[in-house]
Amino acid sequence: GDNKKTSEKKGKGVEGVGESAVKGSKGTLKAATAVNVRHILCEKHSKATEALQKIQEGQTFNKVAQEYSEDKAKAGGSLGWMVRGSMVGPFQEAAFALTPSTVDKPIVSPLVKTNFGYH
Repeated sequence: GDNKKTSEKKGKGVEGVGESAVKGSKGTLKAATAVNVRHILCEKHSKATEALQKIQEGQTFNKVAQEYSEDKAKAGGSLGWMVRGSMVGPFQEAAFALTPSTVDKPIVSPLVKTNFGYH
């Protein structure tokens, strides 16, 4: 048996690309690099809780978002496709942790507090 040396190119800097862009990832990088995010933003916790209740009662997410959300997100709270690193920390963590779902049967995260308010 010949021991032929294969010229393997060492992929230096390939591993962990983008880790610096993800704050607080603790090395648990998920495969997704972008998520289509919808949110409802309320300044007051009570209002955000109310909105969450409405969704849990079976109202569609976009309808509740139109009624309750205080930010500029149009189209029922949709923020469109957001890439990792473009959202505030806790909000991003929650967005990427969620199971994809629809507005009719939304899977929602617990309330997330950011410097913008409650999502």
